[in-house]
Amino acid sequence: MKTYLFYAVCLLVFCKGMAQEKDYADVTSTIDGTIDALYNVISGEKGEERDWDLMRYIYHPNGRLVATRQNPDGTVGAVFLTPEGYIESSGRWLFENGFFEEEIHREVAVFGNIAQVFSTYQCFKSKSDTEPFMRGINSIQLINQGNRWRVVNIFWLQETEDNPIPQVYLPKQQ
Repeated sequence: MKTYLFYAVCLLVFCKGMAQEKDYADVTSTIDGTIDALYNVISGEKGEERDWDLMRYIYHPNGRLVATRQNPDGTVGAVFLTPEGYIESSGRWLFENGFFEEEIHREVAVFGNIAQVFSTYQCFKSKSDTEPFMRGINSIQLINQGNRWRVVNIFWLQETEDNPIPQVYLPKQQ
């Protein structure tokens, strides 16, 4: 009886993992879908939970998030996080404050199973806000593993007065 119970539990765990992968498989089948999911997973109103399982699914197991900044002494620094580290360090803040990151321009280069995406973003505290409180560029590297794209690295820099976003990375004027 114990053997049957063990196999039943293993089958349930396996099926749950397969169902989760199926739920997210369509999301990451294209570069566009993966980038859209990357923005959607961190965006939400104050008090809205994020889908951290999707966040974990989007990233390669060795994936990194790298925030750059200018240090008080004028040097440039970087903070390196795993997806789990990002969830631990930013998840509560996102929930308590609300945050929407919206892509406004994208440049994509693909070679074989790798892709480099320059994605210009703007950020809001609520979906109803009309003026962004921050803008910048995400440099996103992805790998195609046959049936899905995964984020290997996302490296970003916020726009500053001294370092505005170049026109080439902004939406074209109509």
